[in-house]
Parts: sequence; C-alpha cells; structure tokens
Amino acid sequence: MKQNLKIVVLAKQVPDTRNVGKDAMTAEGTVNRAALPAIFNPEDLNALEAALSLKDRVEGATVQVLTMGPQRAADIVRDSMFRGADGGYLLSGREFAGSDTLATSYALSCALKKINPDVIFAGRQAIDGDTAQVGPQVAEKLGLPQVTYAEQIVEVRENSLLIKRRLEHGVETVETPIPVVITVNASAEECRPRNARRVMKYKYALCKSEIAADPESRAALRAVASPALQIVEFSAQDVDPDPMQLGFAGSPTKVKKVENVVFQAKEAKRLSPDDKDINELMVELIASHTLG
Repeated sequence: MKQNLKIVVLAKQVPDTRNVGKDAMTAEGTVNRAALPAIFNPEDLNALEAALSLKDRVEGATVQVLTMGPQRAADIVRDSMFRGADGGYLLSGREFAGSDTLATSYALSCALKKINPDVIFAGRQAIDGDTAQVGPQVAEKLGLPQVTYAEQIVEVRENSLLIKRRLEHGVETVETPIPVVITVNASAEECRPRNARRVMKYKYALCKSEIAADPESRAALRAVASPALQIVEFSAQDVDPDPMQLGFAGSPTKVKKVENVVFQAKEAKRLSPDDKDINELMVELIASHTLG
C-alpha cells in the first residue's frame, strides 16, 4: 500500500429523529434543523472507525473528516478528532441550504476534487433521510469505483483493498483498486470512544468562521497560534461549483411532510403459557394473515 495514504470520511450532523415534533418542518418543506437536537450520524461513526482502523494498518496514513452544514457542524470534525482523526474540512455557506442528496453529493464531490483523497469512507445512510444515495452518487460524480455495505477491511494489499460486504442474505468479499469510495454498514465495528488526551488537545480546534465570531476568545487565540487546531472551512467559491447544482436550485427532491407516529395498542389479550392458548393464538394470526 502506498505511503502517505490520504483517507477522507464523509460525516454528517443529523437531527435526532427520536425527537420529531410539530416544528420539525419549515414552510419550504425542508427539515428545520434548528428545532431538533443535532447528533453524529450513527453509521458515519462506523465509517470513521473503518477509516481509523485502516490508518492503524498503513504507515503514514492520515484521516480527515469532511462535513457539509452550518457553522455548528464543525462539532462533527472536533468529535472525530477526539476519536483519532487528524483534522477535517467544513463545507459551509447559504448556497448549500436545502440540498437534497443530488445537490449534497455534487457539493461534496467538488470539495473532494480539491482535497484529492485516496480512500473515501461514508456511512451507508443518514437517519434523517435513509436514502443511502450520497456515497454512491459521490463515487459516480468522481468516476471512482465504489464498494457499498462494507463491514470489514479484510486485507490491505499493494494497490487494492479486500473488503467484506454484509448483504441481505449473506456476505461477499470483493477486491477494489484505490482510489475508491466505501460506504459502511451499522454492522461494522463500533467507533472507538473519545480519548481524554485528544479531547484536551483538540477541544479548541475551530474553523475560520468560529474564530471570526469571537477572535479574542481563548479558543480562537489558541487556534490561530496552532495550525493543528485549525479546521479548514470551504465556501462555495472555494470549491468552484456550478451554482445551479447547489441548494434548492439543484435539488429536485421535495419533502411534503414529516411527522412523528406513535403506535398505541387499542386492544390487548393476555395469554397463559399453556399449549392450548398458544395454539389458539397461532390459528388466529394465520387466519388474519399476520403469519403465513
């Protein structure tokens, strides 16, 4: 495997869909992210662990995280640095607001062309959309091979990776050349926890808009003094996109409604553990086509 392997993880700050309320949607039909708690997309954490594990196996490899969102999305980069990432990039600006998967993958691909990584990891899908489209769309826009549903990097070879995929009815092991885009399943290894020393070291890591917001703060002064604490922030102009493929203009998908559905049992039946009651229940379930 080549020295100085450059690994990038696509990560997303998502609204916690366990707390969807009446203010979850904006009037334009997009998710009102300000009204919902923000968390690290779960499968992106699996992708981060896969990237960090690959870094552990390849001397000189580095892991950077790329996220797109408002200023607060820099929290994702910091969290990744606490867990072992070397740094990251925030792609931010009003031009990206309202992006669906097509516009998101286009914007990310523009940033990745500038970064030029060897291996790109992403979670299989995000919990706010569940489309599993962004990773494959990024691969298509970059003209790179892709491996989806990845569960484990089995072997690191000279110019390729051997990857185990978790499919619906079994597993498949494939070999892919690099550069490559890999999307990672929730069945992959859980991400390692935050390291206390790294938290103390990188808690002052900031992007340029955070520094500009309070330039005299202790965190800003530390970040300015140390390049290792500076999160790279790209604007739309920095990645040279076609403006008509960004945000609302580049998003054909429109969400009409989001609601939180809570199932409540209206009828209940208490059964004894004897064979007669169990057999009667089975007959009832088969007759209603719940089973069979």
